[in-house]
Amino acid sequence: MAVKDRRGERYGRLTCIEPTQERGENGSVIWRCRCDCGRECMASGSQLSRGYKKSCGCMRQPLRLDLTGQRFGSLVVEEYAGQQDNHQYWRCKCDCGKQTLALQKNLLNGHTKSCGCLQRQMYKDNLRLVDGTSVTLIENRMQTPIASNTSGYNGVYWNERTRRWRAQITFKGKTYYLGSYKDIQDAVKARQRGEEIYDSFLEWYYEQHKRPVTS
Repeated sequence: MAVKDRRGERYGRLTCIEPTQERGENGSVIWRCRCDCGRECMASGSQLSRGYKKSCGCMRQPLRLDLTGQRFGSLVVEEYAGQQDNHQYWRCKCDCGKQTLALQKNLLNGHTKSCGCLQRQMYKDNLRLVDGTSVTLIENRMQTPIASNTSGYNGVYWNERTRRWRAQITFKGKTYYLGSYKDIQDAVKARQRGEEIYDSFLEWYYEQHKRPVTS
C-alpha cells in the first residue's frame, strides 16, 4: 500500500520531516517530526491526520517567557531556574535583599509579589503590636479561642498531672500563673479577673490612639 508523503506538512506545531521504517499499532507509518519549539519527536500518520498528536508534548507545558530583569511587586527577576512538575520557575531578588524562587504563572497573575516579607509585614500591621503585645488579639480574645486550647477558653488548660484546671495569662511576653481549680468555671473566672490587665492596656492604648469605630 502506498504511503502518503507527508514531508513538509504541518499538524499543529509539528512539521513532518521524513518517514521511518517503524509502524504504529494499526500499521500506520511512523514519521519523524520537528516541533515549533525546536525538538523532534515521532508520530504515526494516523495520529497526525486525526489530530491526536499536535506537538512534541510542549503544548501541555506552560510557555516559557523571558522575564529576566522584569519587576513584579518587590521582586526583580534575575534568571531562569528551570522547570519542575510542568511549572516554570524563576530566581528573583526581593527588595528586602532575600532571594526566592517564584512560579512564572504566579508572577504574571500577581499572586507572588515578594519573598513573603510583604505578607509578614501585613500580618504584623494587622496585629498592631505594642511592646510585643497585640492590640488586635486582645480585642478579639473572647471571639477567637487559641486553636491548641481544647478547653474552649483562652488561658485555661487541663493539667493531667494534678488533674486540675490551670488558669494563666500572657502579657508583654510574660506568662502569669492564676491558680489551679477542680471546676473549670472557677478557672475561667480566674482568667477573666486576670484579663483586667488587658482592659487597662486597651484603655491606655485608646487614649494614645483614636478609638476604632464600631457598628
